[in-house]
Amino acid sequence: MGLAAKRRRAAAREITHSTLRDSQQEFRVAREIQLNGGEITILKAIGLTGTAMAGKFLLDRIEELEAGEFIDTLDGLQAMGYLLVTKVNIRTLEDVERAFFRVNPSYAHDLKDALDPNRRREGDKQRRRRRG
Repeated sequence: MGLAAKRRRAAAREITHSTLRDSQQEFRVAREIQLNGGEITILKAIGLTGTAMAGKFLLDRIEELEAGEFIDTLDGLQAMGYLLVTKVNIRTLEDVERAFFRVNPSYAHDLKDALDPNRRREGDKQRRRRRG
């Protein structure tokens, strides 16, 4: 293989690596989650461990939200995919009582970051470089 071919391959690899780095940075920005007060209250009541919670217990834990606002917030969390629910349509408090709720495990880390912005994930921490 000639020198020109090696340079072309090296240039192609560099372009591929820089494109991957750029796409990963865009991906991190896209997963940044902004939550309002009602959503934070509901997510904290359910918990971010992935364990399912019965709707009866969720209603007992949530006292400060009105029924309409509570149902709208649940519907919004479900529509965004942050919340997994056993019922497709939740329109009344009776529907909430009969359903089970849990946080989507694929969003759990991002939701933890959204609930506590000062929390830093392991991947975001600076690594020490070896000197040698």
